[in-house]
Amino acid sequence: MSQEKNNETEENLPNDEEVIEELVEEEAGEVENDLERLQSELDQLKDKYARVHADFDNIKKRLEREKYQALEYAQEKFAKDLIPVVDSLEMAIKATEAEGADSDELLAKVKEGVELTMKQFLTVLEKHGITAVGEEEPFDPNVHHAVQQVDSPDHESGEIVSTFQKGYKYKDRTLRDAMVAIAN
Repeated sequence: MSQEKNNETEENLPNDEEVIEELVEEEAGEVENDLERLQSELDQLKDKYARVHADFDNIKKRLEREKYQALEYAQEKFAKDLIPVVDSLEMAIKATEAEGADSDELLAKVKEGVELTMKQFLTVLEKHGITAVGEEEPFDPNVHHAVQQVDSPDHESGEIVSTFQKGYKYKDRTLRDAMVAIAN
């Protein structure tokens, strides 16, 4: 009987191959599930990468376009500020065409108009960072161009005696050197 019992027990117990096969199938199922999950995550990440890359390209193109527009229209504010100066000059020209005005009186009015227009023009230039090189400044070869040396008892050697043409600076950069005469 004990042998019969042993035989029955052995029949009820699965053999090693069956156990291994079940374990392999279980593991294969888990690996397949993990593989599917990882593939899904990979697909999601690829999609996310493609979207971010496309967004980056779009932003890059938009910024490039905005940069070129900014450069193209950079002088717009300056140009708008100069329009009133042009208007003033046109009014001065029309004033010279007035009939019946005394020539001395007309000349005085035109001179006054041109002086006011010049003041208006210089204000616009200063507003945009363009300033005249001061005539009272000491000689500086970076902003002055000495075109003549003169003897002057009132000035020290190397000092500016007179200015032939004003110089201008844009912020810290020289636009045009002032043409000056300096003392010997």
